[in-house]
Amino acid sequence: MTTVPLSGRRAQAARNDSVILDAARDVFIADPGAPIAAVAHKAGVGISALYRRYPSKEELLSKLCLDGLLLYVEIAEEANAALDAGADPAETFETFMVRVVDADTHSLTQKLAGTFEPTEEHTSNAIRAGELNQHLVERLHEARAVRPDLELADLGQLFEMIAAIRFGDDERRGQLRRRYLGLLMAGLFQPDAAPLPGPAPYVGEFAGRWAKAT
Repeated sequence: MTTVPLSGRRAQAARNDSVILDAARDVFIADPGAPIAAVAHKAGVGISALYRRYPSKEELLSKLCLDGLLLYVEIAEEANAALDAGADPAETFETFMVRVVDADTHSLTQKLAGTFEPTEEHTSNAIRAGELNQHLVERLHEARAVRPDLELADLGQLFEMIAAIRFGDDERRGQLRRRYLGLLMAGLFQPDAAPLPGPAPYVGEFAGRWAKAT
């Protein structure tokens, strides 16, 4: 099958949408309370053009978060598929962690929670992400690739810790995140390690933060 190229107007609309989303990500990760006009300014589009695509700030925030969630699910599905195909568990896990950190999906989780009303699509994909994480962690423990007290709920918190590193420009930020991810991974790849202090987060412990603030 051949792909039919977009018409000039549709192609321009698609480019505008990409520019708007990139700008919104930068603006709202820095300050979730920023006005939507700041997104239009950074994107270099008129406010009317932005509102034609996203009628409200909440809709734009919802779209950003869903995009991050869908990307995470895609990465997790590929990691699980690799394991099912017989890939090395430790190498697969390391690749998965690096890809998630580089994609920066959890900056959205960290900053945008409580700024919009989650939809059924958010919920279904969050459930799917949890199922994929569970399968991944189970396979890692079966292979004795990681410390025995690594739990499902630990993954999200580890990603948020790395996402909190926001120093410097994009290149420097990426370097620092890779550095501290390496330190974390060194602690995870210890199947005979002594138990960690304190319990892991329980499933649903942080779910309340997704309720839209009134």
